[in-house]
Amino acid sequence: MAIRRRRARLSLPKSRDEIRDPLLSILTLLLIGLIFIVVPLHAAGAISAEGYGFVVVLLLASCALTQSRRWSVIAALLFGIGIAAAAIVLRSKAPSFVDLYLDAVATLIIDVVLIVVVTQAVFAPGKITIHRINGAVLLYLTIGMTFAGLFTVVALASPGAISNLDANEMRGLASRVIYFSFTTLTSVGYGDIVPVHPVARSLANLEAIVGQLFPATLLARLVTLELSERSTRP
Repeated sequence: MAIRRRRARLSLPKSRDEIRDPLLSILTLLLIGLIFIVVPLHAAGAISAEGYGFVVVLLLASCALTQSRRWSVIAALLFGIGIAAAAIVLRSKAPSFVDLYLDAVATLIIDVVLIVVVTQAVFAPGKITIHRINGAVLLYLTIGMTFAGLFTVVALASPGAISNLDANEMRGLASRVIYFSFTTLTSVGYGDIVPVHPVARSLANLEAIVGQLFPATLLARLVTLELSERSTRP
């Protein structure tokens, strides 16, 4: 009886990893679809992405909940989903800056939770799988989306804080902010959108530093985990 219980305890973490790791790949695909397909098509006027965006948010939150069962994570995700839903309702009645603020806050909350949850999953002890590598990509994309939310708040609070980023252009705002965030994160910097306000410049500097340090730190950590896993194998 004792042996069976022990085997059950040993098999539980393995089965959990078998479920949790593939979700990292699913989350990555969902976020890639939102960033590179849904948002650009919405900015171009090809689709009305309100429903699609909210569905993707729900799917991201559901996968994140599967990754972590902590009450703090659940509460934060539910709060973020509630704010995103409120933004959609307000926009359907009378579009204004309020729903843009709510969208930015919801994005920040959900992205910060995703960063915490995905970091724990990617850097947890165990074998480095393709799903964990996808999770590292997801982490990088989520960092870019988090800064996009911060840039949105700055642009709304101080018009002209970021040149060539018109907060009045509600349809294309998300696309332009995401574009600026990822060109900063990857240190491409085409120069068509430039931070002018000191806070915007500070955020841009911070994002550029994170974008440079993250790949090297990530690679070193994954190599360390893989070597540690190999040393424990029989």
